[in-house]
Amino acid sequence: MPENRLACEISLATGLRIGDVLRLKPEQVRPDRARFTIKEEKTGKSRMCYLPLELRDRAYDNAGRYWVFEHRTNPLKRRTRQAIFKDLRRAAKAFRVKEHVSPHSMRKVFAVEYFEKSGGNLRKVQDLLNHSNEAVTMIYAMANKIKS
Repeated sequence: MPENRLACEISLATGLRIGDVLRLKPEQVRPDRARFTIKEEKTGKSRMCYLPLELRDRAYDNAGRYWVFEHRTNPLKRRTRQAIFKDLRRAAKAFRVKEHVSPHSMRKVFAVEYFEKSGGNLRKVQDLLNHSNEAVTMIYAMANKIKS
């Protein structure tokens, strides 16, 4: 589904957990705002995020009255993580992807790319992901090196 793909693209661009992406409100992704603050659901920590213009435009165009990613049957509710997960699994199966793919994979890809782009600066990645434990950040940043 295009909406689920957009949610994954936002997760890839920001490193946000998919649940936090699904909690975005239309005013957070207005085309005239490059940055927004979000309070992470899991940690309760606030985080400033940058969203590229192209994604902001698409997110704002997708937005409903209350949520950027509305539930498919009730606009008062937001889309669920499970809906994204099911869609990703169907896509992985269709493309014959053997590796485990989940919405959280987007966060790990973000960590790997940012780690490489920052010249291996683990502290920057740790700060961006709001991790309190450096070892967890290392697992994320080195996810492309780990074979299961």
